[in-house]
Amino acid sequence: MTDKKKRKGIFAKAKKKRAVARAVVTKGTGKVRINGSAIETMPQEYLRDLVREPLILAGPIAEEVNIDVTVKGGGFMGQTISARSAIAKSLLEYKKDDKLRKKFLAYDRILLVDDPRRVEPKKQLGPKARKKKQSSKR
Repeated sequence: MTDKKKRKGIFAKAKKKRAVARAVVTKGTGKVRINGSAIETMPQEYLRDLVREPLILAGPIAEEVNIDVTVKGGGFMGQTISARSAIAKSLLEYKKDDKLRKKFLAYDRILLVDDPRRVEPKKQLGPKARKKKQSSKR
């Protein structure tokens, strides 16, 4: 067996574009950490609010667990959305409550379903994937 650290608790994973978030839920006091730092230290307030949405929807369940999220890849928005989704999935896995699942799906489907869209690769004869060089008629 390798020297991997064993994680105790419930594990969930979420993706958005190139960003991948992994959340681990353990019993605790309601602390949420993203890449080792608390949510309160996130610089933008709207990003903080986005990450807190599944916690607010879960209600008292979120206050009895600690959530540790690790996010890698992508940009700041993709990382925020994938972390939010990983938190929602981990809370759902922890509680196994069908009412909470329906609540999450009614609020925002992206909380539980990963977004399959990816960036299309660039093609030849143009600067981007679909854009081509403009031809001159004269």
